Amino acid sequence: MDYIQVQAAGPLHGSVPIQGSKNSSLALLAASCLADAEVTLEGIPNIYDFRVIQQIGKDIGLVIERRPNGQMRMDPRFIHSATIDPGKASAYRASYYFIGALLAKFGKVTVGFPGGDDFVSRPIDQHIKAFRALGADVTFYNDHYVVEASQLRGADIYFDMITSGATINAMLAAARANGRTRLFNAAMDPEVVDTANFLNQLGARIVGAGTDKIRIEGVPYLSGGTYSVIPDRLIAGAFLMAAGIRGGSVTVNQIIPEHLGSCLAKLQEIGIELDVQDQSITAYSTGRLRATRVRTGMYPGFATDLQQPLTALLTQAGGKSIITERVYPKRFAHVHQLKRLGADVEIRKESAYIKGGVPLQGNWVHATDVRAGTCLILAGMAADGITRITGIEHIERGYEDAIDMFHSLGARVSRQSMTDDQRQELNEIRSQ
Repeated sequence: MDYIQVQAAGPLHGSVPIQGSKNSSLALLAASCLADAEVTLEGIPNIYDFRVIQQIGKDIGLVIERRPNGQMRMDPRFIHSATIDPGKASAYRASYYFIGALLAKFGKVTVGFPGGDDFVSRPIDQHIKAFRALGADVTFYNDHYVVEASQLRGADIYFDMITSGATINAMLAAARANGRTRLFNAAMDPEVVDTANFLNQLGARIVGAGTDKIRIEGVPYLSGGTYSVIPDRLIAGAFLMAAGIRGGSVTVNQIIPEHLGSCLAKLQEIGIELDVQDQSITAYSTGRLRATRVRTGMYPGFATDLQQPLTALLTQAGGKSIITERVYPKRFAHVHQLKRLGADVEIRKESAYIKGGVPLQGNWVHATDVRAGTCLILAGMAADGITRITGIEHIERGYEDAIDMFHSLGARVSRQSMTDDQRQELNEIRSQ
């Protein structure tokens, strides 16, 4: 078993290029199945979830090839099955996009229940509501479910809650449905806009993405084409926060600053100075931070995926900070791990109360999802001694090479193989 080792270092300095968005990439890879010709995708990160999609593609006949220049060649013309292996579907959350992408072509899609980040159950009720509104029947079984429709028909769909995944899935299914579909209370995330732009480039007719009302006119055919995924705003935000852990300056390149509006406002409120350019942002910090209050929300609010790294940052801010999680109220598995490092954090219902300025001490901790892993890396850089992070497979679900990115800024981060003595030590800790 491998783990990530983190030791305190001085101020971070340098720049990092930001990879393509994980969340957009997962939607675009599945959306390619809607095309009737070859598709080329640029900027798709080589992360664990992508490798699962490759396995699924091999099973159903979707040709997926990563070229030496990093481009992805997707050829959906040889897809012969719409049955997604339940075990592979449960390996990552976005498996449900294959329903929206395959339903119009095949009329019946079988897929396992979504898996992925182990922080809270993510309901799919709004996805099901959208499929049923479009004329599909949904049948649930023990480890999978079947969505079936002889013909998809356009409909008005009112989401009961704002959900990026269901908004994207509804767009996929409606793109080749008969007639007009209107989505109300739609998510406005950049990843939704990215998926709509991709589909429109292939010949879809989608208007309003980026607002809470989206209109889709179904088309019978989608061509091929080349498309570049947007940069990952969540990774960019985490690296800007890293500048405040020990002070220093960190520049994130190849990004779209407008996607980070709420995050940038909060970082400035905390005391981090920012220099925003067309495609880059530099964060400057002396290491002196102010406590704050944050409420997560759907875009353009403060992203739930940034609250974990922000929690680590606020352990270094003098005074008491409060983070209220309104998207996934139980998304606080990282707090128990921060306490193992000595952090003073108390959970009350859907809020974390953080007493900043309490010294952290290195220890064994475990990452339960990719954002929690980022949180623990940041906390480890602030802690005295050595922090060892297990569960690194979760971190690999979101980063091509997190260790190299942090190391390039001067962080003392490395990947280590666990010795027999360390394994015994860890087992003793877990048994306590």
